[in-house]
Amino acid sequence: MNEWATKRFWEKVAIAEETGGYAIRLDDRPIRTPAKQLLVVPTERIAKHIAAEWEAQEEKLRPLTMPWTRSANAALDKIAPQRREVMDHLIGYAGSDLLCYRAEGPEALTGRQRQVWDPILDWVADTYDARLDVTAGIMPIQQPRDALQRLAEPMADMSDFQLAGFHDMVALSGSYAIALAAAFGDHLASTLWDASRLDENWQIEQWGEDFEAKRDAEAKKGSFVHATELFSAARISDLTD
Repeated sequence: MNEWATKRFWEKVAIAEETGGYAIRLDDRPIRTPAKQLLVVPTERIAKHIAAEWEAQEEKLRPLTMPWTRSANAALDKIAPQRREVMDHLIGYAGSDLLCYRAEGPEALTGRQRQVWDPILDWVADTYDARLDVTAGIMPIQQPRDALQRLAEPMADMSDFQLAGFHDMVALSGSYAIALAAAFGDHLASTLWDASRLDENWQIEQWGEDFEAKRDAEAKKGSFVHATELFSAARISDLTD
């Protein structure tokens, strides 16, 4: 079955328990991923989100309105087969983390960076005993190897679905530290997203905002918030929610 068919062909959407989690059925036909795997998700919470997306489709399918389905496809088809490669890629962000590269001036900007970014790095250091070094300018610095090793450890305990959400948090924000805070801290997703956009927002204050850039930023913020929700919803403890 091709779940991305042009027109809606089903009447009922249902959730069914399967080995390893929950499947979504369209008129008793299971949804499959683009790689033809049975789409089975680890928690009922995720299954309900996916079922709601399929139920909301009208005459024609609109894949861009189905972020939970797309995330499940990514977890099963892209993350699961290459977990090690994904984790190695993500820890690379910690080695050149956005929060570690500060402007050389003016003071109004550098002061804002210290005010917003330092508490996140402090939380990471306190939580994982891993202090990342900070520099001014764009010349790359080498982060402590032991710090990077400790920061990589949380990924080993993530499920494929959590790692899918974590991947998007890192890639969208440009910061491994921000993603850790979003996944395991008590920080608001919107606040962390604003932290990742600090430099861009500073430029907007100085020069004004482009409509296309604003629309793109809003879309990315929505994707970031969704990634944090996916990470939370993928917790196995949510199976009975």
